[in-house]
Amino acid sequence: MESSRLDTIVIDCQSVGISGDRIVAALIDLGVDSERVIKSMESAKEHVEGCENLKVEILETSRNGLRAKQIEIKADESKQHRSGNELINAVSETAKTLGLSSWAQEVANNSIRTLVAAESKLHGKKIDDVVLHEAGSIDTVVDIIGVASALDILGASKSTKIYSTPVALGGGLFKFSHGTMASPAPATLEILTQNGFDIVGGPLDFELSTPTGVSILTSLAEKTVRYFPEFRPQAIGYGAGSKEFDNVPNILRIISGEMTGSKLVHDEVLLLETNLDDVTGETVGFTMERLLSAGAKDVSVIPIIEKKSRPGWIISIMAEEKDVDRLTEILTSETGTLGVRTYPCHRRILTRENKKIQLNIEGEKHEVDVKIAKDRLGNIVNLKPEYDDIRDVALKLNRPFREIHEKATQQARKELLKK
Repeated sequence: MESSRLDTIVIDCQSVGISGDRIVAALIDLGVDSERVIKSMESAKEHVEGCENLKVEILETSRNGLRAKQIEIKADESKQHRSGNELINAVSETAKTLGLSSWAQEVANNSIRTLVAAESKLHGKKIDDVVLHEAGSIDTVVDIIGVASALDILGASKSTKIYSTPVALGGGLFKFSHGTMASPAPATLEILTQNGFDIVGGPLDFELSTPTGVSILTSLAEKTVRYFPEFRPQAIGYGAGSKEFDNVPNILRIISGEMTGSKLVHDEVLLLETNLDDVTGETVGFTMERLLSAGAKDVSVIPIIEKKSRPGWIISIMAEEKDVDRLTEILTSETGTLGVRTYPCHRRILTRENKKIQLNIEGEKHEVDVKIAKDRLGNIVNLKPEYDDIRDVALKLNRPFREIHEKATQQARKELLKK
């Protein structure tokens, strides 16, 4: 079902949160053929037991004077509550029957599995046994299929970079099947927590983000960004929710466009640094090992001359924001440093993944892990066999390291660059 390739998407949910219906509506407003999406969504009826009738409509509406599209789902259901497995199977079978691309099917399946897994954990039950109440209606399946179908038609794929702004959760109290609770719903918070997404409270005393909405979001976006990435907007879609709010338009924005400049991926990390002049080399080496084991992306040590001409070190750590507190604690406890400097750092990087190849030498097969570097368009820029695997093969066969490395590199290029 794919059309031309879609480069970049930003899902802007920092003002009124996110829900499944608003994502579908905003994607359709980007310019997707609404009839194709409606047909895909209504086909879910054939795979959801207890749904007697299903009709999906796309409405032109406005919120606080701003135009937007709205999804309206009308269904006659003989059952409202369904098991986790029922929902997983319904999404999977619908996506497969529609012939969605493998990536779109993966998005749909990951979305429903994320939702069911969160509910399973919160209820303390296995996926086979957990029963979903509010999220157990056909609306959940329809929203997920609608998103997957719309993205497929737009030409989104694994190489499309998808970002999210921090997720607005709302506030106040709301009633649902388990009683009265504070916003956000437990499943919503669980999903965002498990996936490391940034959140923001308010700006309304209302449940602004739903479990279905954040399940889809976390299956699409690789991370949250405070500001839009550097890219050229090409289309903007506005998806309206069913409720009207005073002073705040109930609209989700989705922006599609093209990354400008370099083909490298944009990334954000933090740099942690501290100066040391009263520790041994052994302490520095041990600290490096602990930092790398605890999640540091990289650790480097620079020899320096400190005050009073004392030799010392700068320990520099590259890390994700979620790991900063843990790494700082390790650094202070191991070295006794009195302070750690922290700098935000923007990077241009190649994406990395690993694949196994089979190296045949003298009739024996040896498995070697290969690190693959790609640009944001998915083009392979570099291949590099892992040092540990090459070393092990060289020692086992009593052959020079460079010989095994060369053979592995040639085999990797033959297998992975053949297309």
